Amino acid sequence: LNDTIDSVRSDTPESREEEQQQSSAAADLIRDKLSDIYTTEPDAAKEAEEVVAMKHKRSKHQQFMYNLTTSGKPLAQIQTDWHEYYVQLSDDEKHEVWQEFYQNQNLTSAHAQYHVPQTATNEPEQEVAHINTSQPAEAPQQAKKVSDIKKNIHAKVSANGRLGIKDHFKSLAFGIGLAGFVGLVIGFVFFNEVFVAPFISPSQSVSATPIIGQVEENIGPEPKIIIPKINLEVPVVYDLGTVQEDAIQDALEDGVVHYAASPEPGELGNSVIVGHSSNNIFNSGRYKFAFVLLRRLEAGDTFFVHKDGVRYTYKVFEKKIVPPTDVSVLGKSSRDNTMTLITCDPPGTSINRLIIVAEQISPDPSGNVESTPDVELPSEEAELPSNAPSLWSRFTDLF
Repeated sequence: LNDTIDSVRSDTPESREEEQQQSSAAADLIRDKLSDIYTTEPDAAKEAEEVVAMKHKRSKHQQFMYNLTTSGKPLAQIQTDWHEYYVQLSDDEKHEVWQEFYQNQNLTSAHAQYHVPQTATNEPEQEVAHINTSQPAEAPQQAKKVSDIKKNIHAKVSANGRLGIKDHFKSLAFGIGLAGFVGLVIGFVFFNEVFVAPFISPSQSVSATPIIGQVEENIGPEPKIIIPKINLEVPVVYDLGTVQEDAIQDALEDGVVHYAASPEPGELGNSVIVGHSSNNIFNSGRYKFAFVLLRRLEAGDTFFVHKDGVRYTYKVFEKKIVPPTDVSVLGKSSRDNTMTLITCDPPGTSINRLIIVAEQISPDPSGNVESTPDVELPSEEAELPSNAPSLWSRFTDLF
């Protein structure tokens, strides 16, 4: 300031005196401005918050405030001591204090560990929250403990970003295992007929009474088929009156079904009975596995069909696998009085059809009457009856 004043002095005595008066007045004005600026020190509460949150080296002013903050004194006393310290500073030192204050305003976290409410300046008796403590020396240690806890949690979760081969293998094995388990559950829900069919025995779901050979007994009115070799006894539905696939599938829930376009037992021609080899266990009906063991029948085996109080005995002479489009098996066989049993093959699928053809041996077939079915055989473009739609096919049909 004095250098500036000297640079504008004139050489004449009059002007020199006038300039000295003007420069003195200007210097006084500048000093007054500086005094006004630094008369009010930075807010003690904010300054305390900043110095506690600082991570780098503190200046002497900041260290003084830090010592006050951790001294355990009430806020009113901290403000008084800070004011006395501040007013004794030179203008340059006050300027440093303000520079440091503004710089730290941008560095102080909004979630500082020790927060001092500004409203406490109007309440001298109120102590500084988290600063006025009976054991101030433990505050940094507590903060350190929190930091250590965070590090430990992070290390356990992410292994500090350094996973070994063993860790990767465990993660991979867990992922594959979980995916496999979910796959098995989904596969069983939608395709359990494939998994369950090999373990099904009709006697466990239809009849627990063993059937041995051609036992002579009174024949009741219930229509049914009895196959001793696979211990099967199941109702036969005769009155369907249609060969529509949907109607056949509904009737198969009540047993096996006589194909309406074929002769009935005791009539000339080839009588046809269809039944499920397997079906989804979540589908309705008790007879979804009625013919699951039908493939065990061989030439020479016998089975019985009850209808209208008469027992008809048949002896197997032919067994074959055909595609579902081979409707010729529904027509007349190579012999006159026959019965054809049809089911899907392999069990759990509708890929092919298993055909078992047997000849009537009792009662004497010479007494059979002419067949007069009301329903015609399907055209060559039709397909043989199949297992019920799987849950998967029903699910995909929705979309």
